[in-house]
Amino acid sequence: MWAGPAFPLLTSLCYSVLGFLATLKLIPAFRGHFISARLYGMDLNKPVKVQIPESQGVISGAVFLIILFCFIPVPFLSCFVKEPCENFPHDEFVQLIGALLAICCMIFLGFADDVLNLRWRHKLLLPTMASLPLLMVYFTNFGNTTIVVPKPFRGLLGLHLDLGILYYVYMGMLAVFCTNAINILAGINGIESGQSLLICGSIIIFNVIELQGDFKDDHVFSLYFMIPFFFTTLALFYHNWYPSSVFVGDTFCYFAGMTFAVVGILGHFSKTMLLFFIPQLLNFIYSLPQLFHVVPCPRHRLPRLDPDSGKLGMSYSKFKKKDLSSLGALVLMVAEKLHVVDVRHSLPEEEFMECNNMTLINLVLKVIGPTHERTLTTIMLLIQVGAGGLLHQTWLASGSCLLLGVVQK
Repeated sequence: MWAGPAFPLLTSLCYSVLGFLATLKLIPAFRGHFISARLYGMDLNKPVKVQIPESQGVISGAVFLIILFCFIPVPFLSCFVKEPCENFPHDEFVQLIGALLAICCMIFLGFADDVLNLRWRHKLLLPTMASLPLLMVYFTNFGNTTIVVPKPFRGLLGLHLDLGILYYVYMGMLAVFCTNAINILAGINGIESGQSLLICGSIIIFNVIELQGDFKDDHVFSLYFMIPFFFTTLALFYHNWYPSSVFVGDTFCYFAGMTFAVVGILGHFSKTMLLFFIPQLLNFIYSLPQLFHVVPCPRHRLPRLDPDSGKLGMSYSKFKKKDLSSLGALVLMVAEKLHVVDVRHSLPEEEFMECNNMTLINLVLKVIGPTHERTLTTIMLLIQVGAGGLLHQTWLASGSCLLLGVVQK
């Protein structure tokens, strides 16, 4: 069994506070090193272009790993103090090491993406490869693929349903979704680190609520990862907030997504984990026509700065009408009728047309109009807070969470 949770959680909190201070100091200290290595970019939505170091998620990720490496023996101290070593909980130890391996792989692969500027298809492959150690740990330690059927479908499928290998496919897809969902909801200062920070905060609140439930050990395990992630991300968010002095890079998006996938899968609330990603799910669904190139998709879909007003407005994708497929034309027609896409039709003799890039950020701008970047980031984070608050109100009203990923045995 795990050691009593109070001491390990307090130790994790102390390590995490030190990690926060370390990350806060290391990011500006390494600014020159990243720029010298040509790992920098320009903020396209600023009138004055300066070199801003990229891939700073590798610093917060490295500090996170150091915290967890130092923390490894802490949950097992009681084994050496009160119990003989032959009773060492190997399953729990493998679970912790496997989770760290998956996160470490994702940080490495994310940094490789930042350095090599890989294609989109690689962004789907890398999380899949990094999730394999995680799935093997789940298979050897648990192997349970029976889920609780949501209430609307219990009349058809019953209370429990064994998905078999499909559950492993789902967990692998969850890892891919979590990493890329944060990555595609980007483009303004503070949004990647901010949304990750708020998702982490929601998970921590959820874990604390569920500590009184029947699956306390699973939520304690989740807190071992979420507490240090929260503090290291908070330090990164401090530097990434408007006006951003650093860019987090794909490294951080992959690192954050895999950390969430790890605690969701090994903490047995993988279905509930998706509920923390409601804004990211909406952004993904809204972005599908461009992600699958049904509608032309430019490389950058971030909002555009009006230099006269200093406000951000919607960005547009411009393309030839003849390049749009029949399916794409149908999608744009339906979206325009629903008033979720702004389509600019050219005169009959012209061959080009435009539509706003399909991101949640552009959709918010369509609703509220041009606004300052700081205000826009604040609105996006308030949407994240609202989604998390709604979930917590539901859990508190019901007394417990009924959305655990699998049946515990």
